[in-house]
Amino acid sequence: MSNSNSRLVYSDEIGRTCPKCHQPLQKCQCNKKPANNAKGDGVVRIQRETKGRKGKGVTLITGLPLAGDELKSLAKSLKQRCGTGGTVKNGIIEIQGDHRDLLLDLLQEKGWKVKKAGG
Repeated sequence: MSNSNSRLVYSDEIGRTCPKCHQPLQKCQCNKKPANNAKGDGVVRIQRETKGRKGKGVTLITGLPLAGDELKSLAKSLKQRCGTGGTVKNGIIEIQGDHRDLLLDLLQEKGWKVKKAGG
């Protein structure tokens, strides 16, 4: 493919290609986002929320400077210590129930600056 005005139409050697850069999907750089750098002021915030959960409260942990597997493993250890379920959504850890005091102590032991947020 010496001519930049032409593109590969079909090949079973490389599989599917990106429509923008015409590279194999595994090597495509078009939709890759940069690594999640620590945003904000470096303070981990813990808050309780019931909105959209039919009155059931959850504890939200925001502002953690972790991403991917590190965030999931931290969430797993926090859920085990609280004895409840939870999830990770969009970089926010959700723990079922009101466990703000316990989570505040646990996160401070790990060395983060932690604040209670909300009411």
